Amino acid sequence: MKYNITGEPMPVVICHLEEGESMITESGSMVWMSPNMQMETVGGGLGKVLGRLFSGERLFQNVYTARGGEGLIAFANSFPGSIRMVEVTPDKPLICQKTAFLAGTQGVELSVFFQKKLGAGLFGGEGFIMQKVSGTGTVFLEFDGSTVEYDLGAGQQIIVDTGNLAMMDETCSVDIQTVKGVKNMFLGGEGIFNTVVTGPGRVTLQTMPLYAFAQNLIPYLPTQSASVKIGD
Repeated sequence: MKYNITGEPMPVVICHLEEGESMITESGSMVWMSPNMQMETVGGGLGKVLGRLFSGERLFQNVYTARGGEGLIAFANSFPGSIRMVEVTPDKPLICQKTAFLAGTQGVELSVFFQKKLGAGLFGGEGFIMQKVSGTGTVFLEFDGSTVEYDLGAGQQIIVDTGNLAMMDETCSVDIQTVKGVKNMFLGGEGIFNTVVTGPGRVTLQTMPLYAFAQNLIPYLPTQSASVKIGD
């Protein structure tokens, strides 16, 4: 499989498949393809379906296979941001924000990842449930805004604002930290909690979480006023 990613800030990944090669994707992610791409909707067992539900993904997935020669298929971001390719191996699974999975080759598996610390799950910005990507193959992940990566050593930490944690190695751990000082907490505009990621492992941060983008738009949205009908 060959691919190229183009079109940021509304990117699309265009994949060129050999005869018989397949891609797995969430329903609704495909934007164009060659006529010889055959689609099959799959769900797996009840456990997998429920796992995708809890991790923020669709209940069913689509498998596209090139038949009768080379095939072409493209998958687009659902929000202005970035598409990143990651090679997944059995010894190096990834932990991602919910809805990060865009598409992947067969052999890539999605499952639920539960935050080990309840506080991190409730207040860390990513929720108690995240998404685990494992198996073997190529995966394409979509993130909000641009991305920045850090390689943390053992015990090394980085403090992240709520919602900016996009992806990390499974070797990393997540906790929360209360903003120090009552004035800073309530008047600083940064919220009450921050997410603390501890290495070892690679951490990917995103610059514009969807919820932050929506909040920034609120002051510019027109307000709706109730109309009063005056009768005779």
